[in-house]
Amino acid sequence: MGDDWRADRIGSALRGENPTVLRRLDAGFAVIGDVQFLPGYAVLLTDDPAVQRLSGLPRHKRLAFLSDMDRLGEAVERACERLDSGFRRVNLEILGNTDGFLHAHVWPRFTWEPAGLVGRPVWLYPRDRWSDERYALGPRHAAVREAIGEELDRLGG
Repeated sequence: MGDDWRADRIGSALRGENPTVLRRLDAGFAVIGDVQFLPGYAVLLTDDPAVQRLSGLPRHKRLAFLSDMDRLGEAVERACERLDSGFRRVNLEILGNTDGFLHAHVWPRFTWEPAGLVGRPVWLYPRDRWSDERYALGPRHAAVREAIGEELDRLGG
């Protein structure tokens, strides 16, 4: 499997071909982030690629998506707290400025982050954090992937 799944993240998740999927949730897919400069970064993808924003969902699906976002956020929090003594908190964001489909970012935050960035939005991190292979998702992230998946299972649906 190449990187073709990146061109259609939701479709590939629906087909079982997206390797970043952690779990299928009620209104979408919990996936591990492509970059891991903050270990445990995860994303909630809607299960409908035509939906561009939260308000594009009917109210019951909107509430299900927000509930899934809460569940993924808590799973990341529990996993990161267990794996890293420097864990501080989780930031949840629904932005939609780059990708044209509904998704939510779940960012773990840590005490060991650089002083000028620890209290600021992750989007202010240097560009190399987003493109350098040192921060790319890989086999070394198996433990955090597994921990988040276990926590999602414990939290149920």
